Amino acid sequence: MRAVIQRVSEASCTVDRKVVGAIGDGFVVLLGIEDADEQDDVRWLAQKIANLRVFGDDDGLMNKSLHDIGGSVLLISQFTLFAQTKKGNRPSFIRAAKPDKAVPLYEAMIAALAAQLGREVATGVFGADMKVSLVNDGPVTIVMDTKDKDSH
Repeated sequence: MRAVIQRVSEASCTVDRKVVGAIGDGFVVLLGIEDADEQDDVRWLAQKIANLRVFGDDDGLMNKSLHDIGGSVLLISQFTLFAQTKKGNRPSFIRAAKPDKAVPLYEAMIAALAAQLGREVATGVFGADMKVSLVNDGPVTIVMDTKDKDSH
């Protein structure tokens, strides 16, 4: 499971010209799910995202988490995070999980993040053509991969 986490001051997701999810301060999380991913990856990543300290404290240091600022999450499924570009110019997405595997894990991530944060998580629409607008604050962008969870 791979996540691109962007600290934002505001963000929204539109499908068919209708806003389906919107937040103020918090994170836009672009989430890629691959065939090897399991519930353990969901739990680990949700905890890391919820506790990631990249918001400024009174001294301007990145010491605060979503909990500390009352921040929100806009979670967007994005299979293209597992694009393979080694050969040719057209990416291969063979590592990305098919919907029958990805949808339950995406829904589990929504629930896990909501439980970690104690509030609803805004989302896009899985598999839809989405337009994501955001104001990247900083900019701060962090990439996490659950394959790294066991390394030091």
